[in-house]
Amino acid sequence: MYKSVLVISDLHIPYHHPDAFAFLTALKKKYKPDLVVNIGDEIDQHSISFHSHHPDLKSPGDELRAARKYVKELEKIFPKMTLVHSNHSSLVYRKAVATGLSLEYLKSYNEFLQVGPGWQWVDNLTVTLSDGQKCFFTHGMAADVMKVAQQYGMNAVQGHYHSKFSIGYYSNPDKLVWGLQTGCLINQKELAFEYARNFKSRFVIGCACIISGQPKLMPMVLKDGGRWIKKIV
Repeated sequence: MYKSVLVISDLHIPYHHPDAFAFLTALKKKYKPDLVVNIGDEIDQHSISFHSHHPDLKSPGDELRAARKYVKELEKIFPKMTLVHSNHSSLVYRKAVATGLSLEYLKSYNEFLQVGPGWQWVDNLTVTLSDGQKCFFTHGMAADVMKVAQQYGMNAVQGHYHSKFSIGYYSNPDKLVWGLQTGCLINQKELAFEYARNFKSRFVIGCACIISGQPKLMPMVLKDGGRWIKKIV
């Protein structure tokens, strides 16, 4: 049973927010999580996307080398972490299947990102929280996380939808069930997110914790210049 869970939102390394790691370090110090779940899209892989590759961004090799550098920094902060399979992080495997290449030819996440066995990737994750209730973690199954909670009949956490950041509840005759939608930890000024430049809804920068079975949103409050205020609110 887990009393303190830190849920890391979509980082999209190397296009993550410049204060993301400092923010996560502060959350680790304050909440001392006994489980760290990375909800997915820990790396962006813009250069091998199925969508258009921006010509002024890194080549696939350069992007991977840049990502490894930051991934190493994150591994030092969180040597043990469970990561959920996601659409961006799995691009290398999806590309292989799309071009008819057997996955037998490919390296594992740990190998190509050069991280140790403390990081483990899973399709989805179900754990028991300290209040005895179960919680389901997935990268993103529906625009409304409450639909996921209702489908699985348990608390649910997801990411993927960068402009959504919420906690919702429903009850049945036996229990109160919640759904937690995390934001993201990206730098929206990066060219990798130029597609969203004219979106009316901006990305919500933040992540989440689950303390004693209850969800908590953790917004990363920014100053006018877009940098973190260096305070957990």
